[in-house]
Amino acid sequence: MTMSGSNTDSAPVVSLAGVTLCYRLAKLRTPSLKEYAIHWMRGVLSYEKLWALQGVDLCVRRRQRVGIVGRNGAGKSTLLKVVSGVLRPTQGTVSVKGHVAPILELGTGFDFELSGLENVYLNALLLGRSRTQIDEKRDEIIEFSGLADFIHSPIRNYSTGMLARLGFAIATAWVPDLLILDEVLSVGDARFVQRCESKLEEIREAGAAVILVSHDLSAVGRWCDRVLWLDAGRVRAEGQPDEVLARYIAAVEAG
Repeated sequence: MTMSGSNTDSAPVVSLAGVTLCYRLAKLRTPSLKEYAIHWMRGVLSYEKLWALQGVDLCVRRRQRVGIVGRNGAGKSTLLKVVSGVLRPTQGTVSVKGHVAPILELGTGFDFELSGLENVYLNALLLGRSRTQIDEKRDEIIEFSGLADFIHSPIRNYSTGMLARLGFAIATAWVPDLLILDEVLSVGDARFVQRCESKLEEIREAGAAVILVSHDLSAVGRWCDRVLWLDAGRVRAEGQPDEVLARYIAAVEAG
């Protein structure tokens, strides 16, 4: 694990304590919004609780690279949304300091009717960048994305790989305090993944913390300093990548 001895580097960028998130799901299926409203007014709707996260603790400091693994439905993406501020926990505390650049579900923050270039401005504005800042970085973003003339085409025509390249290029054009990546490295080709990892190393050296969710366990093991294993919303293990990944793989193989 790469750590600096300065007080700035030792201060947590992300601090989660006892974070729990519960969804209330309606048990009664209603074929239309009208019928749902009628049932709601009559007070006959019943709900069941889905515990997406249960008592999660997490601390991420500057320059740390934390990988999160787990089966589908384990709560990985939900945890990223809590850290990003998209979701508020039912219980627990969340503290995130500095500028956050999240790449969550592919297409988040994009308008599919606009061109790639127009979405560069839209997405970067949503990340808190000014028009002047975007103008300065526009050519760099286009070059890194590798989209060339496609940058002027509506992104509804883009492949998942093209969307991933554009989203990653925008989010990493500036050095954030925290970069959040949800399966971005899983949809690109080998050359794109290699370029991503080089870029991620650059922004880590510049002081950014990174949280990565990926089913590509080799990438997690190769690139992360620490790994968190989520299972049914709970932390099953946290620690060195080789140890945690070995336990996770054994559990998956055991069914």
